[in-house]
Amino acid sequence: MTADIANQENAGRAHIEHTILRAAEQVFAQYGYRGASLQAIADQAGLPKANILYYMGSKQTLYVRLLNRMMSRWNAVLEDITPESDPGRVLSDFIRTKMVLGQRYPDGSKLFAAEILAGAPFLSGYLAGELREWVASRAAIIGQWSRQGKMDDVDPRLLIFLIWSATQHYTEYSAQVTGILGKEMLDNDDIDAICRFLEHVILKGCGVQLSSEPRPLSP
Repeated sequence: MTADIANQENAGRAHIEHTILRAAEQVFAQYGYRGASLQAIADQAGLPKANILYYMGSKQTLYVRLLNRMMSRWNAVLEDITPESDPGRVLSDFIRTKMVLGQRYPDGSKLFAAEILAGAPFLSGYLAGELREWVASRAAIIGQWSRQGKMDDVDPRLLIFLIWSATQHYTEYSAQVTGILGKEMLDNDDIDAICRFLEHVILKGCGVQLSSEPRPLSP
């Protein structure tokens, strides 16, 4: 019985935290860090402001948690790569994961972009520390692929930057993209076509053979 109660409490907490994070993502994306308030987030979540403070702490803590969550989502596909991994599959999965998540969580993506454009006032330590180390560790493995002859000798860090930025364009400049294409929004066929184009250009540019195996859109 005690375990059941604990599981229920944990599930309840997880649900409330998810509700708060989703509401905060929307409010921060719309108003920016300075314009957003905990009360506005509470109103969006349909919860008392005291609940926001209890579960998340300060506005800054909540904001940074959202930013870190977005980066973790984007880069999760590269967490388990090894020197034995197939560069074509890994890079294809990275492109598709980043692309789909940008479309699925546009508020979080735009929130992160706004933070970077502002000079990363709340993420400078993360960017210069944890993220720099993460990129270095992934770059080391990509470098091994080059030495093994699996791909051309390209700067792995610049390759990661390219995939980040190329996929981000379709979220940040979605109005431009859909306006030029004459569409109200991108559908799954559009997203798949974009991914296939990026895979062709980026993988071919790195001397990587693109697998003929169909790749799913879901990350």
